[in-house]
Amino acid sequence: MTESTAVLVFARAPVPGAAKTRLMPALSADGAARASAALTRRALRTAVDARIGTVELWCAPDCDHPFFADCARDFGVTLHAQSAGDVGQRMAQAFDDALRRHARVVLIGADAVSLQAADLAAAAAALSGHDAAFVPAEDGGYLLVALRRPQAALFDGPAWGSASVWAQTRARLDALGLRTCVLSTGYDVDHPADWQRALREGLLDASAC
Repeated sequence: MTESTAVLVFARAPVPGAAKTRLMPALSADGAARASAALTRRALRTAVDARIGTVELWCAPDCDHPFFADCARDFGVTLHAQSAGDVGQRMAQAFDDALRRHARVVLIGADAVSLQAADLAAAAAALSGHDAAFVPAEDGGYLLVALRRPQAALFDGPAWGSASVWAQTRARLDALGLRTCVLSTGYDVDHPADWQRALREGLLDASAC
């Protein structure tokens, strides 16, 4: 295996009524789906602009939606299907797969709207002297995780979707004795207020919805 880096972007198919449902009813079902697509495309652009290695789009529930094929064409990324299970199980499986092919892996969620290319580059660089790198989220989760080796224990146990995910993960990192670089906190888009904030800050285009 070469000393290569991969960026994994986790995304769901932009299906009305199934994508970014917490943005409803502020956005219609179609509007929430378009928002989901816009967030995914922004995340991919950020990943490509970081210029730190291969970019992979990890798709849920599978890779069959035409939107994913469009992303592969437009951004030059490869498509990979997320596994079954909760988000922790899916991240653990993705890391296990990608770290068989790359020396360093940076994983982000498609809705991690505050992340910039420099954040991804900083996380990858941090792995030169750390076992892991994270970008915490304002809501108590995290936006980015970067690893040099599979660490399945990190993803087994946190109450996913709760405000304690980062605190629980940090405690697990300490218990495992992993050297961790914690980068500046950011935010993702879960609720209408987050969407409006991203629009105000110029991180998204209002025409997307």
